[in-house]
Amino acid sequence: MAVTLRQLRAFIAVAREESFTRAADKLGLSQSSVSGLITELENNLGMRLFDRHTRMLSTTGAGLELLPAVEKAVADIDSVIDSSNELRMLGRGRVSIAVSSIQAALLLPRFVKTFRSDYPGVQVKLLDVSEHEVPEMVRSGNVDFGVGTEFDIGLDLTALPLIMDEFVAVMRSDDPLARMAELNWRDLSDSVVIGPLKGNPVREYLDNALAREGISLVRTHEVYLPLTMLGMVEAGLGVSVMSTAVNRLARALDLVTRPLINPLIRREVSLIFRADRSLSPSAQSFRDLLFSSRAEIMDS
Repeated sequence: MAVTLRQLRAFIAVAREESFTRAADKLGLSQSSVSGLITELENNLGMRLFDRHTRMLSTTGAGLELLPAVEKAVADIDSVIDSSNELRMLGRGRVSIAVSSIQAALLLPRFVKTFRSDYPGVQVKLLDVSEHEVPEMVRSGNVDFGVGTEFDIGLDLTALPLIMDEFVAVMRSDDPLARMAELNWRDLSDSVVIGPLKGNPVREYLDNALAREGISLVRTHEVYLPLTMLGMVEAGLGVSVMSTAVNRLARALDLVTRPLINPLIRREVSLIFRADRSLSPSAQSFRDLLFSSRAEIMDS
């Protein structure tokens, strides 16, 4: 029979109280239960821990030698239990999330604020990266999960859909196309289009969807960051095709967005996880917050 935590607690209580009766009161057990636990422990260890006399109980030399080590072991176990309870109740912990730069800037911050308000002991770390880096950071274990688009993520990752994102044209309010409520893709044929570099997964997704309709979108200017695209649009260098994730920032720059139809192209923004790893209580709670706020995210 293996040594149990109950046996060790009983040993400490009896050694400190030098009485089965007082130890039983301290532990909230019957005297016979405490006596039985001590007998089991002595049998498991193969040594006597207490000398029992008619009116007196004393700890043996072996018991006295073991007592400090047992007290430390039980204290360490109690510390682990307390820490796990604190983590489970979100008294402390950490959440790390890889997010594409636009989502990191415009989507996540307000939810970080809400989460930190509810759980001030939990640290939240956002890593704003390019879209294609999100699944790689999840795969490597550098983050708890990612927020991004599911592009051939592989069997080792799991994607749970969060919101649908549509492609729109972003332009200055004085652009002739801004007079239209919505645009066809071919309406952009005479415009200078600003877009991401070749190899960008969002660009590839869009180009493949347009190719199926026999449409080719030519970019005159190709840049790396979405913020640069918006800056170039604001400067009057052309029109950009981006997702609705940029709507708030576009409005802040006095730019306008117009839906692009025929075809209407959408992409799914998902939470991306390691398939073989369970989330910590903190990460799971942040995930639940995002899922419960999907309507708010779509309206932003």
